[in-house]
Amino acid sequence: MNLPNLEEARKRTLKKSLIVKNNYDFKKIVKDQKYFLKTYGCQMNEHDSEEIRKYLEILGYSKTTILEEADIVVLNTCAIRENAHDKVFGYLGRCKHLKKEKPDLIIALGGCMSQEESVTQEILNKHPYIDIVFGTHNINDLPKLIIDSKNKRQIEVLSIEGNVYEDILYSRDSNITAWVNIMYGCDKFCTYCIVPYTRGKQRSRNLSKIVEEVKDLKKEGYKEVTLLGQNVNAYGVDLNDGTNFKMLLENVAKTGIERIRFVTSHPWDFTSEVIDVIAKYDNIMPYIHLPLQSGSDRILRLMGRRYTKEEYLRLFKEIKEKIKGVSITTDIIVGFPNETIEDFNNTLDIVNTCKFDGAFTFIYSPREGTPASKIKDNISKVEKEKRLYELNDLVNKYSLENNKKLEQKQVKVLILGISEKDNNKMYGYTETMKLVNVKLNKELIGHIIDVKITCAKSFSLDGEII
Repeated sequence: MNLPNLEEARKRTLKKSLIVKNNYDFKKIVKDQKYFLKTYGCQMNEHDSEEIRKYLEILGYSKTTILEEADIVVLNTCAIRENAHDKVFGYLGRCKHLKKEKPDLIIALGGCMSQEESVTQEILNKHPYIDIVFGTHNINDLPKLIIDSKNKRQIEVLSIEGNVYEDILYSRDSNITAWVNIMYGCDKFCTYCIVPYTRGKQRSRNLSKIVEEVKDLKKEGYKEVTLLGQNVNAYGVDLNDGTNFKMLLENVAKTGIERIRFVTSHPWDFTSEVIDVIAKYDNIMPYIHLPLQSGSDRILRLMGRRYTKEEYLRLFKEIKEKIKGVSITTDIIVGFPNETIEDFNNTLDIVNTCKFDGAFTFIYSPREGTPASKIKDNISKVEKEKRLYELNDLVNKYSLENNKKLEQKQVKVLILGISEKDNNKMYGYTETMKLVNVKLNKELIGHIIDVKITCAKSFSLDGEII
């Protein structure tokens, strides 16, 4: 496996990916055996795990949440941050110990970490107890790899993007909400990001197939779908036939499914036409996740983000003006190489201007193979942590202020299940993606109900049924 470097990756010609109907020509091979599946990382990884789970179940495995009961362990990994590697290899230590007790245990490592050449080499050299390694481009090979691993260790990671498969079967986590993949990979090449290398160039699914999948989910009783991609706003660009995200979003809205969301957006590709469609359809939720990453033009250039502070603010303002009651969250990285106090203060300025409903904040972590990893990381860990704490205090301040505006207001909440913190309460999400805990009967799980907000906190709301 050879990972492409940045220049090689940039030179790859955008072309239509071959669209292939998935072929489930494998059969049940085990009886009374269990699988343990652990997922790290983003929503894309979670959705990949739904596909992995289906393959395992077709082969005859049943699910267990207890590692020690497993006959096969599959770790679906993330490569975004360095500590993700540490967590995975730490967990592999437990698996190694278990394999000493259960020699027939199959251990499989998949996901974004597998796409990193250094990781695969480390596994080959130092972790012989791992039976299977597969990447993000060949998840559909997992059944064959499991079967063949009985005789020989299987290391199969494609360094070139695979086909776009349609008609994939999933064993979904929920029967209320569903991920719907609309594309794979990304062509933006932000200098800190490993995704274009681990998931490859952008490949969009067929529009009619996506709409068909949403219609099927609606028939099955699903209330909400989330259109999923590394950069959903660029959907269709690689198809070269005029297909775009605005067209897809409108067609999905016309299916009549009750709730539609999408992640993740890139400000560079977010058009006025898309904003107009969101404003037009009531079943497209007024919630936008709009990653900022930095408020400094200088750092944005170093990151390769393709927009300026002012361009981001203009987009933010347009979204706020056109979409009634919209909630906007963001991503922010602190401590990017050469980030000065002035750069950091520019980020705080944008947070003070936008007053985001929430933010995922991160300390910069260099990823091997990315352009940013070649820049000297000249900011101390202590300084990075100090900036992160200051940023989080500000983000949490505005999150609480925005939530307080909902107290004594009536909101619609899709009830998803029993609250983890209070078994006497159910939890769900508002149209603006705010977590609500409310005391009500379990029979209302899967229903959209009217709730009066009684108490607002920084990260959740308490309410009572109307």
